[in-house]
Formats: sequence, C-alpha cells, structure tokens
Amino acid sequence: MEYESNLILRHLVFDTIEFKRTGFKSESEVKYNLEIHISREHAKERYKVTLDLNGEKEKEYNFRIALIGYFEIKNAKEIIDKESLIYQNAVAIMMPYLRSEVTLLTAQPETDSVVMPVLNVSKMIK
Repeated sequence: MEYESNLILRHLVFDTIEFKRTGFKSESEVKYNLEIHISREHAKERYKVTLDLNGEKEKEYNFRIALIGYFEIKNAKEIIDKESLIYQNAVAIMMPYLRSEVTLLTAQPETDSVVMPVLNVSKMIK
C-alpha cells in the first residue's frame, strides 16, 4: 500500500493500572502528569515506548496507568529521522488507548467518568 507507515506496532500492553480513592466526589479538576520513556534494542530497529500517566482529582482519587507499545521500523535504512518517527507517531498511536483506559478507570461508583482531553503530541514532544 502506498501510504502504509514504516512504523509497525507489534504489541500493546497495560503494565500498570491503579486507582486509589482518597475521598468522596469533589468539584476539583483532574490534574495529569504524563511521562514518555523510549528505549531501543540496539541490534534491531525495535523500540519500547512507555506512556506513564498519573492523575489526581484532589480529595477524591489518584490513578496511575502505564501503557507500553513495542514498535519496529520497517525499511529502517531508508528512514532519515527515526527519532521523530518514534517520538511523534508512536505516542500518537498509543494515546487513544490511554485516553480510553482513563475513562474506564474513572467510571467508578461515586465518581464522574473522565474524558481526558486530546493532546497535541507534536507540541508535547517539543
């Protein structure tokens, strides 16, 4: 296919899913802290991308979700900027899964289910 990406997602797994209640329903906003970790298997063009999201709704709950994607680059010798391909595209591919899990995790009794905002991955990476 002419528009097929050179970035291939081989596996996607949730490594950590935690929810800790700290109180009852509150009017506070959910605050997020997202960390992105990328490692490379040097012998091959394989990458492990981890999105580690911590969320807190003050006086109501805390949560943590770690999502790991295992990627490969096809035709790697032809790709000039592999770093951008991984940082921007891998994170963009993984974000909908992370957002969906936030919604599922916060759909608990006595909480309002949270829909995490869509993030501009390009801006976030810079």
